[in-house]
Amino acid sequence: MNGVTGRMGTHQHLVRSILAIRKQGGVKTDTGDIIMPDPILVGRNEEKLKSLASECGIKRFSKNMDTCLSDPDNQIYFDAQTTTYRVEGVKKAIKAKKAIYCEKPIAVDYQDAIALCKNVKANGLKNGIVQDKLWLPGIQKLQHLITQNFFGKVLSVHGEFGYWVFDGKTQPTQRPSWNYRKEDGGGIITDMFSHWRYLVDNLFGEITSVSCLGAKHIQSRIDEEGKEYICTTDDAAYATFLCSTGVICQFNSSWATRVRRDDLLTLQIDGIDGSAVAGLNKCYIQKHRDTPRVVWNPDVEFPVNYYNDWQEIQRSQHYENAFKIQWELFLKHVVCDTPFRWSFLEGAKGLQLADLALQSWDRRCWIDVPNLLIE
Repeated sequence: MNGVTGRMGTHQHLVRSILAIRKQGGVKTDTGDIIMPDPILVGRNEEKLKSLASECGIKRFSKNMDTCLSDPDNQIYFDAQTTTYRVEGVKKAIKAKKAIYCEKPIAVDYQDAIALCKNVKANGLKNGIVQDKLWLPGIQKLQHLITQNFFGKVLSVHGEFGYWVFDGKTQPTQRPSWNYRKEDGGGIITDMFSHWRYLVDNLFGEITSVSCLGAKHIQSRIDEEGKEYICTTDDAAYATFLCSTGVICQFNSSWATRVRRDDLLTLQIDGIDGSAVAGLNKCYIQKHRDTPRVVWNPDVEFPVNYYNDWQEIQRSQHYENAFKIQWELFLKHVVCDTPFRWSFLEGAKGLQLADLALQSWDRRCWIDVPNLLIE
């Protein structure tokens, strides 16, 4: 596990996924066997590795990735490093003939992503990309509505994502400084459009064209050493995606917005027969018969509370951590050869969309999204 000393790697992948799997007694296969992951922590800072290993009760950690890759008992390489280091790490894992699972985006550059896809395919290696939001409770409830044809014909999707990230001048910032430097692989388009690609593709239909306007709203921030730096990349993006199904999706993404909605991410889906608003955990619906009759009159305060006509979906089932669910699926894929469709190719599609969105911003135009095939 390379690069899990960071916030996401520690909490979601190590503690809430791998350690949680170990605590539950492993992953049971269809044949009754048990898959028990045995992690080795790898990174550039030995003190951080030692501290994290001690805190989590892990015996194995190392600064020498080459040695770890040469050990035949280490069958899976996982990469959660800063994106600029990912391609180098994955290339080494490919050379060592390991199964590979990594965080998104798979690379900073779209062409690098394509090259990695071709490389793992040529070497016949099992591979996967993290697409955690597909297993969030709110998205799972939304997927159930789609499966049950709750919406009838889906017309449009409106996505709102983001929150206020402090610049460090009055309050400490909540995100690393590299997020706001283009030269370090930063930018909200590169970061978040990989998520929007797999969410839209899986829920509403393949994205066929994109129009995007990016923005750099905050011009300078304070870094981890307390020094002011100039932001060199986008911290907000306003995009429209057209799907093969005819569904129109509008997504606003911003690290310079204050939250007044149900969640940090909300998706409103409007259909002929009903609508839904899904967040990370909750999902609310409004059926056609429950839709209020609205009459436009700006001179009179409308007597209806619009929130009252929505019903929250209450489902009794327990929802596991989204990262853990996908980890279990990948472990089964490696050991039992069960299908796993969230491959490097899906990760490359996310980079493709981000790359085309950046082009759209630069050229101020709509751009088609071609079907991506790896020869």
